[in-house]
Amino acid sequence: MPERGSTTWDERNPQAGTPKDSPRSARSLRRTGFLVTFVLGGLTATPPLAMDMYLPSLPQVTDSLHAPAASVQLTLTACLAGMALGQLLIGPMSDRWGRRRPLLAGLAVYVVATVLCGLAPSLEFLVAFRLLQGLAGSAGIVIARAVVRDLYDGVAMARFFSTLMLISGVAPVVAPLIGGQILRVTDWRGVFAVLTVVGVALAALVWFRLPETLDPADRHGGGVGEALRSMRTLVADRVFTGYVLAGGFAFAALFAYIAASPFVIQEIYGASPQTFSLLFGVNSVGLVVVGQINGKLLVGRVSMDKVLAAGLAVITLSATALLLMATGVVGEAGLFPVATALFVLMSAMGLAMPNTQSLALMRTRHSAGAASALLGTTSFLIGAVASPLVGIAGEETAVPMAVVQLAAALVSVGCFVGLCRPWNRRTALEGAEN
Repeated sequence: MPERGSTTWDERNPQAGTPKDSPRSARSLRRTGFLVTFVLGGLTATPPLAMDMYLPSLPQVTDSLHAPAASVQLTLTACLAGMALGQLLIGPMSDRWGRRRPLLAGLAVYVVATVLCGLAPSLEFLVAFRLLQGLAGSAGIVIARAVVRDLYDGVAMARFFSTLMLISGVAPVVAPLIGGQILRVTDWRGVFAVLTVVGVALAALVWFRLPETLDPADRHGGGVGEALRSMRTLVADRVFTGYVLAGGFAFAALFAYIAASPFVIQEIYGASPQTFSLLFGVNSVGLVVVGQINGKLLVGRVSMDKVLAAGLAVITLSATALLLMATGVVGEAGLFPVATALFVLMSAMGLAMPNTQSLALMRTRHSAGAASALLGTTSFLIGAVASPLVGIAGEETAVPMAVVQLAAALVSVGCFVGLCRPWNRRTALEGAEN
């Protein structure tokens, strides 16, 4: 198989066909390049859209469904678990049948599940429908990464992931702001009505504008057994597993913040839903800006391992500062210092997230769907476990959030150092040949 670089698949395969379910010509792909990038960004924005627009309404859901805060947070956990498990199924499916068909099927089910979430009569039904929403929404996450791996490699892939962060990063900036404003005119069910409209629009864009990127010759003809063998081979690669776990536990620190911040910022520090939405948006801007610095200024000039190490170090230091403030070791902290520490932590994700994905996917030239599934499943499963832990001590303390974030950051650093061994250049080169 030819070496992948910054060129498109079709530039390496000029005889590819042009139907929607076949790889398009290089000219067609270049002509729609910006729109394809926008669509991929929208697909990777599925998690923040499904999670962040809903966040300001969590206290309202607690009152509306007469459920405790810890139980309502299970709606986040269910969505995360669905996104994790769905990727294990849909990723290998996309290696077998191409990217478009599994993606369109997943988006269709996502729209139906989102409608059902808005109609849920009880917390139990809402948790179940959020699980289905996550299962279907995982198609966008896993297939978007696989499409990038189909088209790019190395530095070009890392830069493209940073570009996707710019586009998908708009979602966490805008989503909670929209969610807060929706609550001015309707209740939490209206949030799901807006999410339904967004899902329909994204499905239409995929149908009309996203080309197939996986050559039929590169598709796998086997079933579940072959998919499991592919995943077993990937997991056996120590360095690949190290990047997957490092990224997964960094993601857990991020989702501990997502799950706890509505209660920490609004209940403990007394901020309004609109103020919380504004702070959440500012933090997301930090993530996007640092992601662009990573892609435009650092990648290609500084080793991705070094940039990743810096990102993990900043996340760890920020989580330490949050724990010291939450426990009162440094005195009584107000909203501003806590918000500042959260901003720094979120911004550092712009260094950790694209580089863990790129470094892991660089380890495999085949089975991009399976590799992407392992990346996503690990991250969301760890996030799903971390999310309910932040509410274990109730709504009056931020200590559980800080403890979970610091523990996740330390484990992430341990996996990076112990498994990836970034100082060993020979290991990196050997992995590129697998």
